[in-house]
Amino acid sequence: MCRSIKTLRPPQLAEEATEEEIRAAALQYVRKVSGFRAPAAHNQEVFERAVDAVAAATAELLGGLEVRGQAVREAAG
Repeated sequence: MCRSIKTLRPPQLAEEATEEEIRAAALQYVRKVSGFRAPAAHNQEVFERAVDAVAAATAELLGGLEVRGQAVREAAG
């Protein structure tokens, strides 16, 4: 959908994704879906709520992902 959104899942581990990176990805998504780079003042509140909701869902997703073989690699390291 939006090729400029940075991949935040492995090989970059979820715990390495910063809040700033998650929010930036959420902002890019909301911009793409809404069609607005910067919303008008009357749309600002709903735009920000959408960014917050997408960022929260992204953090939840990354926090719940399991990477197969990760424990093996950590033990070997």
